[in-house]
Amino acid sequence: MADVQQVYDVIVIGGGPIGQASAYHLAKQQAKTLVLEQYTFKNQLGSSAGVSRQFRIPYPDQYMVQMALDSQPYWDELQALSSVPLRDTVGTLWFGDPEVQSTEGNIKEAMDSMDALGVPYTALTCEQIEADYRFSNLPEHYTGLFQADGASINLPATIQTLLDYNQASEWVSLLEESPVTDIQRIDGVFTVSTPSASFQARKLIIVPGPYVNNVTRLLHFQVDATYWNMSSAYFKKTDPTIQYPTWFAFQPPAGASGNQFYGFPEVSWDHPGYIRVAPDFVMTPLSDPNQATQEPNEQELAYTAEWVRNNMQGLDPTPCFTSTCLVALSTIANKEMVIDFAPTYVPGGKDIAIYATGWAAKFIPLLGEILSQMALDGSTTYDISHFQMGHKFFKAI
Repeated sequence: MADVQQVYDVIVIGGGPIGQASAYHLAKQQAKTLVLEQYTFKNQLGSSAGVSRQFRIPYPDQYMVQMALDSQPYWDELQALSSVPLRDTVGTLWFGDPEVQSTEGNIKEAMDSMDALGVPYTALTCEQIEADYRFSNLPEHYTGLFQADGASINLPATIQTLLDYNQASEWVSLLEESPVTDIQRIDGVFTVSTPSASFQARKLIIVPGPYVNNVTRLLHFQVDATYWNMSSAYFKKTDPTIQYPTWFAFQPPAGASGNQFYGFPEVSWDHPGYIRVAPDFVMTPLSDPNQATQEPNEQELAYTAEWVRNNMQGLDPTPCFTSTCLVALSTIANKEMVIDFAPTYVPGGKDIAIYATGWAAKFIPLLGEILSQMALDGSTTYDISHFQMGHKFFKAI
């Protein structure tokens, strides 16, 4: 173990958007914070790869709708730090077979949840979906909803805003290319080692995205998860007037295809003149993040191109600017997030806050607040009871 270089209040392991958001909120509380990133900041090797994500309000569960609503003021606060728009508000369109249950939920259940919380939306027939949103050849029984607060998140600008704040803060130290190789706890203090130095803190936040088990195994437990090398492609506009909101199509599987797709609008900061569409089904799950490549699954892209050709107007169905994003998915139904403290059998487990798995980009600034509270106070004012699933998904090794 290298000599200890510095002592901090909190060490954040993982320098992606949620790690940076955690450091941002810790700095606001004047907590001396170190962020350790195994690669470079803004890398394309984990779950923050790519340039856009969907912000949406519709969810089948009321607590998820509430979480989306609660995150909005945090986005507004972050936006005040940037001259670049972090969210392009174009609305959220959900449509498809009303009976289908997907990883996103179910259209009718989402309507019920939004009704319960007084969230406005417009219910749509198949005819309205095709006439108003430029989709075509949809089965007549398809229904949908449109919720006006949906947006396309400018992920690079979001990360850059947080990174700029943290780089300028006297409370935050940032260290990239520093994988964690060992974690020990003696007399209430964690010593976190990297190849170049060791650092100490009384509290840890573990947020390395799909590489979470590379860290938790040092504490003798792992998160029960599978991994997906998610494919994505852009499709050139042949009609310059065409535009789409953020959208998701709920459809039953069709042969080997999971047949569920989602998409984004054209935006100025992300391949202008193109529309991004991606499959939302796993054809080849991975057992380990190290199995991931940056080459998209050709069959997933083929199914996506076929769907674009058959059901979207004004686009050339040839996939362009293809990419991948490595995602860790828990085995929880609907692939929800795990936000919890380390298990009680881990020395100092109550002083280790963890976010792992699931879809979290839409909650980046709120999750930073939650994790910073967990680290500093041992609790959070936010209700995370639905996400405290460590007792099911943290396994001793």
